[in-house]
Amino acid sequence: MKNEHKIYAMIPARRGSARLKQKNLAMLNGKPLISYAIEAAKQSGVFDRVVVNSEDEIFAQIAKRHGVEFYHRPERLATSTAKSDGVVNDFIERNPCDICVWVNPIAPLQTGEEIRDVVQYFLKEKLDSLITVKNEQVHCLYQNRPLNFNPDEIFAQTQDLEVVQPFVYSIMMWRSDTFQRYFKKQGHAILCGKIGYYPVSKLSAIIIKKEEDLRLAEYILRGKESQPKYYVEYDEVTHEKA
Repeated sequence: MKNEHKIYAMIPARRGSARLKQKNLAMLNGKPLISYAIEAAKQSGVFDRVVVNSEDEIFAQIAKRHGVEFYHRPERLATSTAKSDGVVNDFIERNPCDICVWVNPIAPLQTGEEIRDVVQYFLKEKLDSLITVKNEQVHCLYQNRPLNFNPDEIFAQTQDLEVVQPFVYSIMMWRSDTFQRYFKKQGHAILCGKIGYYPVSKLSAIIIKKEEDLRLAEYILRGKESQPKYYVEYDEVTHEKA
């Protein structure tokens, strides 16, 4: 796919992690977690460059293994208190591009096809920033108060509820000039200019933060290997009544 814009995939990979030790290096169905984001970014076919962004040279070896590039970020941007805005701004400054796409390794089940769809949506809508979300139709509370239902009315069926959209963060992306302008002016720019939100699939919405998330992703990947195609089956009683 030939781009009118210079579009870079930036895959962030800190060595440390507060909730799951060395999360990006944790093995998932035979491969380190970060490998899935690298492979999906390459398969999407929309990037002029795919770059792993880390403070640790161990990720340079993984990047080389996958045939992608490596950017060694400053140590000050590799702490648990470092903000995403600073990481993105540093990357854009050192790797000038028209559009910077944060391909998050915490979403190992996101496909290259979906990444391509998100990027194409960003371009089609002429957005400046975008974050992926998931659509949920469930009864929700915020600070113990109903968010999308009325407790004084008959209990609503879920399919009739207003959709809520928690952030997934599997993909975040920005038009670089807009991001830098906002960052210079106000010190943050994750949501800047014309903002868009893209609902991803249920599988892409599985994000790895804890060991139990990793275990769930492992079960799903193993299941897909053993049963590539899935068909709905019914209890034999159903056939008797049909």
